[in-house]
Amino acid sequence: MGILYEDVVVIRQAEKPGDSIVITVNCPDKTGLGCDLCRIILLFGLSICRGDASTDGKWCYLVFWVVGKPSTRWSLLKKRLLEVCPSQFSTSGIYSYRLENQPPKPPDVFLLKFWCSSDRKGLLHGSLSFPIKFFIVLTKCFAIFKRNLCMGSLLTDFIFEKIIVFIRLFEQDVTEVLCELELTIKRVKVSTTPDGKVMDLFFVTDTRELLHTRKRQEETVHHLQTVLGNTLISCEIELAGPDVTACSQVSSFLPSAITGDMFNLELPVGPPSGFLGSTPLSIAVDNTLSPSHTLVQIHCQDHKGLIYDMMRTLKDYNIQVSYGRFFANPKGNCELDLFIMQADGKKIMDPNKQNALCSRLRMELLHPLRVAVVSRGPDTELLVANPVELSGRGRPLVFHDITLALKILNICIFSVEIGRRMIHDREWEVYRILLDEADGNSEPRNKIQDHVRKILMGWE
Repeated sequence: MGILYEDVVVIRQAEKPGDSIVITVNCPDKTGLGCDLCRIILLFGLSICRGDASTDGKWCYLVFWVVGKPSTRWSLLKKRLLEVCPSQFSTSGIYSYRLENQPPKPPDVFLLKFWCSSDRKGLLHGSLSFPIKFFIVLTKCFAIFKRNLCMGSLLTDFIFEKIIVFIRLFEQDVTEVLCELELTIKRVKVSTTPDGKVMDLFFVTDTRELLHTRKRQEETVHHLQTVLGNTLISCEIELAGPDVTACSQVSSFLPSAITGDMFNLELPVGPPSGFLGSTPLSIAVDNTLSPSHTLVQIHCQDHKGLIYDMMRTLKDYNIQVSYGRFFANPKGNCELDLFIMQADGKKIMDPNKQNALCSRLRMELLHPLRVAVVSRGPDTELLVANPVELSGRGRPLVFHDITLALKILNICIFSVEIGRRMIHDREWEVYRILLDEADGNSEPRNKIQDHVRKILMGWE
């Protein structure tokens, strides 16, 4: 069986407004492929409203109906999806992601350091206020209009195109720029000097593996200058050596009360705070409908990255999905039917294994991320944590959504620490954000916690 390389991933744009964009993937199969594809789709800020997947054990066919946005770079998305698809030469048999060839070399970590003269409000998520930027947009549009009066029928399209460019410019922020540049944030340290200047230390890896080149560094600095404008004092990029990395290590101390409550692995009695759905969570296992597969049926409330959370859990359990169907209606109710089998090709007959899998799926549906607002001495600290895949990858866009939520609440960030910790035999990516309440603009803690959770879950 063969297929042209460019046809492995096909993206068909919507035929009319309101329709979904359709992504099809047709390639050799591997355990965890669905997780890898869904993670990339989530990374590009897309929502999956419907999905179908099937495999014969060697070759798979997946279809995702997604809701996009005007700024989505579809050619880059296709490139990234192609990179995780196995080669046609691997069709001799299904293989587990744990049994693949030697793991790739860990990417180099670079230190991105820049100083800003601005205050911290909106620095990580938007650098200027909306009214000022809107005035700039109008001014530039009128200037373009005056210069192009003689262009006739092309005038409207030309000005519309420029407006889109300008809107994209003032909607951008530091975290979004780094995402668009395909720089993965590994650790962040944001601090403020007594004179009000801000120093940001971003430890990043480069998906393109080109950040060691002068051209790639100049591209990164240019994009940051475009967003930060005159507030940017200096920007430096260097390979983070062991000495620099050691100095940047986050505090290893987390109060036991926090780890006990926030990372509790017992199933909650009710839905988490901020839960919007009225759909009760239901997970059923059936071994009677298929002679070779276990059927798992799930009814639940939709949330951002739901399919990724499901596929990540199955990948960690080394479970193969032979056929799957997903649908989310406009009201936010989801239905999933998954025909699965173990790595040995057998159904899941052991009741203990069934209960363990269902408990884990239930936990990931109710608490894919953990959010808490706690005291850190006299200050207020926001804690957000998400589980890390066994393959070592963390959840995409978490820091981006945290900064967006705080920006909406008009809350300044004083400092940020991002690190990984082993808690209850699981690796977690933990974000510790020290909030700045010096200007007296303090929100109730439960409001901060609920709002951050809603943004992370895609409920606002």
